[in-house]
Amino acid sequence: MKKIVFFLFLFCTSLFAKEIYPTEQVASLNDSQKKILYEFAVLRNSGSDANVYWQQHKNQFSTISDTLRDQLANEIYVNSQVVYIPVKNSAVQLWMQTQSLTNWMLYLAAFIAICAIIGLLRNYWSLLIDILIKQFAPIFRLLFSVILLTYELFFLGIVFVIGGCYIEEMTLRTVVIHLGLFLLWSQSTAIFTQKYLVKKYIFEIRNTFWGSNKWEVVKTICLPAIIVTMALLYVLYKIPDDVLYNYEIVVSAMAVICALPVWRSLERYISPVLIPYKDTFIERSVYSLTACVVLALIINGLFIGINNSLFSYIIVALTSLLIISFLLLSLKENFKHNYKNYYYLQFITVLFLVAVLFYSFYIHSGEMIWASLVGTSIYIIIKYWEIPTFFISWKRSKTSTWGFLGMAVLLWLLAKGILYVSGIMYV
Repeated sequence: MKKIVFFLFLFCTSLFAKEIYPTEQVASLNDSQKKILYEFAVLRNSGSDANVYWQQHKNQFSTISDTLRDQLANEIYVNSQVVYIPVKNSAVQLWMQTQSLTNWMLYLAAFIAICAIIGLLRNYWSLLIDILIKQFAPIFRLLFSVILLTYELFFLGIVFVIGGCYIEEMTLRTVVIHLGLFLLWSQSTAIFTQKYLVKKYIFEIRNTFWGSNKWEVVKTICLPAIIVTMALLYVLYKIPDDVLYNYEIVVSAMAVICALPVWRSLERYISPVLIPYKDTFIERSVYSLTACVVLALIINGLFIGINNSLFSYIIVALTSLLIISFLLLSLKENFKHNYKNYYYLQFITVLFLVAVLFYSFYIHSGEMIWASLVGTSIYIIIKYWEIPTFFISWKRSKTSTWGFLGMAVLLWLLAKGILYVSGIMYV
């Protein structure tokens, strides 16, 4: 038994002794030996007869097997970088020195030229400006004319949207893309309305929104919204990780749908859902907003009924839009002469806010929970200032002071309430 163990020990030792570590062997070689092995590897890889070269130089090595030689040569070849050092006073060395000198001369010439040009501009700037104004005034008037500038800004918006998608830094990327979206919306509206100032084309939109020419409504409102929607689709395709645009595309798409002229003719049938009592003093814009709210409620209900996570962004965005719309509709200013609709809308608005809050807890959506909490808080603040106006006026200095003190208490209560609700949400 002892003999068997001894023979096994000798066998394992021999195996261990035969193990080769090329890296350690390479480190023990001198520069001349490394050069020979590198040239041997080059000859072998190029298909030349490397054995002849090895026979000429193998005397510079101690006894070395062909296997170890090949491993060392391959290790040196893979991990080597050739550095060419020209021979002193050779033509190559002189050419390299000349090239380096001329590069410095070119840099110096460029620097001197820049300084000279700046000096010439300082001396002749006023004369140059006069010449440019006299000779190129027609071109400047054309380039910066109102119409051409509108088209230039529109194409600049396209550049901002496309180029912004390639910006790595998120904040800068968001700013550039949104600047491009704004330019696309504003300048396309100016192009379609042919009113090239903001005040003028906003006035034009107001006139055409309820006008009889349906094509004008589509052209001035729907088409710009479609352009922005297409731009947002492109942004979502290029940078799907930026979830903000999932919400914004819902806003632009709803603008396209709600601006369609068909809803103007259906307002009289849709608006009684939220404004059941007849009131000739209610503005037309309130009825239009009511029709849009009912339409958005139907669309949001369909997406909720589908119950697919793919539509979560759409549901949150539509719900947020509905919260804002209900806050606007519930204002006392809309119903100055008949408060029946005002009371009815308060009931509907509170019912909607409570339903959103319960639904957001049910689906565990943090975004919708905070949207409902913020919307409810704003509604409470609005009613805090509205309801007392049935009995008193806040315009008096004494009552307004008490009002702001109560506002501070109300904000404190709302903050405590939100903390309590958030504790329920996260605990």
